[in-house]
Amino acid sequence: MREQAEQRFRPSGRGRKGGRALVAGAVAVAAGVLAAGTVVPPAAAAPSAARHGGTVQQGLDALVRSDGVPAALAGVTDGRGHTRTYTAGVGDLATGAGVPRDGQVRVGSNTKAFTAVVVLQLVAEGKVDLDGFVGTYLPGLVRGEGIDGDRITVRQLLQHTSGLPNYVNQLSDEIRSYEPRELLDLALRQQADFAPGERWAYSNTNYLVAGLLVEQVTGHPLAAEIERRVIRRAGLRHTYFPAPGELRIRERHPRGYHQGAPGAPFVDATEWDPSWAWAAGQLVSTNSDLNRFYIALLRGRLLPAPQLAQMRTTVPAGPPFADGARYGLGLVGTPLSCDGEVYWGHGGSMTGYETRGGVTEDGRAVNVAVTTQPGEAARQHLERIVDQALCSAARPDRGVG
Repeated sequence: MREQAEQRFRPSGRGRKGGRALVAGAVAVAAGVLAAGTVVPPAAAAPSAARHGGTVQQGLDALVRSDGVPAALAGVTDGRGHTRTYTAGVGDLATGAGVPRDGQVRVGSNTKAFTAVVVLQLVAEGKVDLDGFVGTYLPGLVRGEGIDGDRITVRQLLQHTSGLPNYVNQLSDEIRSYEPRELLDLALRQQADFAPGERWAYSNTNYLVAGLLVEQVTGHPLAAEIERRVIRRAGLRHTYFPAPGELRIRERHPRGYHQGAPGAPFVDATEWDPSWAWAAGQLVSTNSDLNRFYIALLRGRLLPAPQLAQMRTTVPAGPPFADGARYGLGLVGTPLSCDGEVYWGHGGSMTGYETRGGVTEDGRAVNVAVTTQPGEAARQHLERIVDQALCSAARPDRGVG
């Protein structure tokens, strides 16, 4: 999830049991931690970067040392499909444990790309009309003040041009599970942001409705459709849609943290119910799996050519995306600083974690994750690491470390 309204804290039981005292010095500790998770004096950070070499490792070390994130992880895949992984910081501030290479994280709004792929597969199968109205598939469901599902197209959902208000703005701080229809009710308490097709504005409600559409058309849970149609087809081994009530991350992972304000203590926010994010942001994955997914997508392994072309047909996007970014159908095109290229991905922000990355036309892919939702400056640093790594990979003489 990407916008400020999604900076929601869902503390784990671990965070409530004295976690605040344990992590009161987290920023200072993180500043002296290197890729292997060993605490050393901050002055040793520069030799570490030189020893590991490369744009990516230096960038991750800087995120820990200068931006104060507890941990940073990256996966870099070259055009031949070879992946290298990198880490910096500590994976658990309470114990000082190292960062697991290619550990699982909550990937937030990258989920939107998965949901969009399922919808576009249904378009390819003739079960959904991309320019048909939402009310055709969910009759009478999407209605409110200035809101009419009979005037909103499926394309407008996937491209954030529907005008549907964001349900996240109506969520309480209560820690509990949510049903998708309950989330839609929260959205429909508000008036429309604008008339359908009038402009672009990022709203998780669009993908909430897209998920409901998938379930209505297929007769199956969204999680099952994403698993069958995307995760298995792309060969993703460490990606899953958490089951109802599933609080823990299944495989090796760095712990995620919430920081109430700059300089405030980090509080463990790893284990909580992500159901409020659902089709817009519930997935758990790894950097290498995200690379594999976006490569498979751009190479036409998940969608026929006409639907992939539609997915890559973009409109100008604003915040929370980078300057110059354009939004397709669950896919974002971001210009690179080198050679006039564009990389395709999405990125995501979710309680305890932040991810950025994507893939170029020739199959170079980079994804970077940190274990907190950082401030705007650190987000820009994340995006710069992606940009520099992809540009470096385009020049074999420079390499990516």
